[in-house]
Amino acid sequence: MPRAKLTVQLPESLWIHEISTSHPDTTFRVSSVLPRSDVTIGIIELVASNPVPILAAIDGESDIRDLELLWKHDETALLQIEASNPSLLVPVQQAGVPMETPFAVEDGVVTWELTTSADRLSTLGDAFDEHGIEYRIEHVHAVDARRAEGLLTDRQLEVFLTALDAGYYDVPREATLTDVASALGVTKSTCSDVLHRAESTIAHWFAEKHVDALSRGR
Repeated sequence: MPRAKLTVQLPESLWIHEISTSHPDTTFRVSSVLPRSDVTIGIIELVASNPVPILAAIDGESDIRDLELLWKHDETALLQIEASNPSLLVPVQQAGVPMETPFAVEDGVVTWELTTSADRLSTLGDAFDEHGIEYRIEHVHAVDARRAEGLLTDRQLEVFLTALDAGYYDVPREATLTDVASALGVTKSTCSDVLHRAESTIAHWFAEKHVDALSRGR
């Protein structure tokens, strides 16, 4: 099952296209959304240097049925909005792709991460095309592959990537363990210990996911 990251150009008819392009430095973070047949209800966190005029501009948009300010502090405001134009969500509903939150809107573009089947992802692309909505798939990868991201601690990841970037794993080797330890500002023994733990975790994960699978296929 693939997980995809998409950037989608908001239709110009939407209030959030008008507001976000008029205030390109503002971030709109949608924490929850409830699409209905004639209205879309959403909880949106607005981050801007001065949210007040942006709130007024939103309230003045023709497709905003209701705006409720839930909370405001300094540069952040939390809103509940009811909007009468669900055009962006129609293709998602047609494709049967669950919408994941939170997602961000900036300068007329929404960034979505979706987990669905390959067929539904293809259907979503067709639905976007049918409705004239421009989009770009930034990347697609298998969900199982993403599990590798949580394998290492932050420190293990830092040491491993430092070693990788330095050429420690190149053939022939471009950096020694002493070089890696020096780059990190730690002792050679500490660097060796952290790196060994990271390598062990990665090796076991690789064997479980790939070597065992190949063995079962023989």
